[in-house]
Amino acid sequence: MTDDPFPPADDAAITLLVVDDHPVVRDGLRGMFESAPGFTVLGEAANGVEAVALATSLDPDVVLMDLRMPGGNGVEAIAELTRRGARAKVLVLTTYDTDSDTLPAIEAGATGYLLKDAPREELFTAVRAAAQGRTVLSPAVASRLVSAVRAPASTQDSLSARECEVLALVAKGTSNREIARVLFISEATVKTHLTHLYAKLGVNDRAAAVAVAYDRGILGRHPDSRAP
Repeated sequence: MTDDPFPPADDAAITLLVVDDHPVVRDGLRGMFESAPGFTVLGEAANGVEAVALATSLDPDVVLMDLRMPGGNGVEAIAELTRRGARAKVLVLTTYDTDSDTLPAIEAGATGYLLKDAPREELFTAVRAAAQGRTVLSPAVASRLVSAVRAPASTQDSLSARECEVLALVAKGTSNREIARVLFISEATVKTHLTHLYAKLGVNDRAAAVAVAYDRGILGRHPDSRAP
């Protein structure tokens, strides 16, 4: 039995590219994932420039991306992969959770953001979620992201009932196609609702929208929060 909400697929392992400027960290991550079922590490990169080149040639499902690296930082690499329309989902894995790190990475196109002190099983779960295009944010990072993208209070309660329904499904990691099916609307309509609620919340993407919504109580208490 497992509590992992995103179990690996039976028919194919999730492929990864590990990006970090420290060889010891890369070795540790490679060993950890290769010792677990459902993962295959395709390669390693020591900086953002190498990451873009290898992600383009190896086409991994997920890129585990450090941020501050000499010879090409992670945010620049994420932005370039986004510009190229890379299939790989980028999951930031770093020791830095400052506003100057988190927001640029998410805005550049990162699917998720975890800190390196995350437990082993949490990292496995996050990679599986990222491979499915689901947003992954550690609670500490979500809090910092909220403070950086907070919109004026006048927009706080302006979401329509339908927009709240869409936002609640986004918070559960539901894809646009699944949202359309659940709400009996078209994917184009889902995208329109997302565009409107992003504007009302003052954010640019799903991860930031969810973080702000939890902070303002629109979605209730964050599932990772603990009662005092």
